[in-house]
Amino acid sequence: MNVLIIGGGGREHAITWKVSQSKKVKKIFVIPGNPGINLEDKVHSIKIDNPSLEDYIKIAKEQDIELTIVGPEAPLVEGIVDEFNKHDLKIFGPNKLAAQLEGSKDFCKKILNSGKVLTAKHETFSDAISAINYIKKQEIPFVIKADGLAAGKGVFIIDDKDKAYKLINDLFTGQIDGIKTSLIIIEEFLKGEEASFICLVSDDQIIPLASSKDHKKLNNGDSGPNTGGMGAYSPTKLIDGKLTDMVIKEIISPTLNELKKEGIVYQGFLYAGLMIDKNQKPYVLEYNCRLGDPEAQAILMRLSSDIIDIFLKAIDGSLNDLDIKWEDYSACTIVLASDGYPEKFEKGKIIEGLDHEIKGVKIFHSGTKIEDGNFVTSGGRVLSVTALGINLQVAQAKAYERCNQIHWDGKIKRHDIASKEIDNKFIFS
Repeated sequence: MNVLIIGGGGREHAITWKVSQSKKVKKIFVIPGNPGINLEDKVHSIKIDNPSLEDYIKIAKEQDIELTIVGPEAPLVEGIVDEFNKHDLKIFGPNKLAAQLEGSKDFCKKILNSGKVLTAKHETFSDAISAINYIKKQEIPFVIKADGLAAGKGVFIIDDKDKAYKLINDLFTGQIDGIKTSLIIIEEFLKGEEASFICLVSDDQIIPLASSKDHKKLNNGDSGPNTGGMGAYSPTKLIDGKLTDMVIKEIISPTLNELKKEGIVYQGFLYAGLMIDKNQKPYVLEYNCRLGDPEAQAILMRLSSDIIDIFLKAIDGSLNDLDIKWEDYSACTIVLASDGYPEKFEKGKIIEGLDHEIKGVKIFHSGTKIEDGNFVTSGGRVLSVTALGINLQVAQAKAYERCNQIHWDGKIKRHDIASKEIDNKFIFS
């Protein structure tokens, strides 16, 4: 079959790499792709500036696409699944109404509340004055979230009220680069351990993927600003069989039931960002309607089943027939980023050291392009280096060894991805 993959980041590189391994796939068309994706077998990248939903549909028809896979959240929130379905084109992902779980934090909170799902106490505001008056009465720290999509950078942990007043005004007036909102959510700060619970959903069928943990903060020790993710690993002991059952019963199923009450049926990946408290009780921080990035890189390195079968069974409503196989290894992903990320950073830095190979290590491209025959940086998160190991400590060591062989002017990374788990330093360990 011919497959279309939409997106051009590290997550989409990992999906493309795994799709290329399927014997069912003849050609893979990627929009827009990236230079790393272009190196994968069977891949044909299609470059379109600011493609519309009509562009995607036209290409799907012209290239006889039999399955489309949507990587990033924006096209899902825009309604690409609905438009493809109108043209009888097979596509994996939630429809526009379902994707509101990620597209609107206010909508997400309303669904969580009506389903009695554990989440942080919160209030939603549509103007700066009301929000500022509210936080004057709150204790720090607390959390401010922009309602819409913000590429993982719309969440702010506040420990200074004066800074919070300015932040609120900036969010409503669009003074923060790439983020402007008509609603903000102010919520209590939850303490605990974060983990990513990603599952496949088809109506009321739920199949959890391999467990994983992301590292959102920029700097070592989980300090600094939030990012789209500086590293991840899989599996994590934070999510064992008991917690998996609890999350499905008390979080995922009630969420899907509340969506059904709104006439919304979910199909696709559903990603619950969890905060697990000292009593090992999970709270929902947020929902995403797609695979995580960089969780996808770690999870898909461990997947031994044919990913095409997984997508097709989700679309056909036969997830319960799946028996997903996972490699009995750990995977560790380290993100290499540009100095200045997640704020302003320079581009066009020549990347060296990509040719060297280590068995069991894969480099996924996120923000690269080719200039004068060289790979150069073109984004904040540039590469995600993922390694498999017989245990997490081995996977971590291999990933960092490979990271240290890659160089460009201004390369940054965290040095403690997965260390907390390796050192057994979780709050309830």
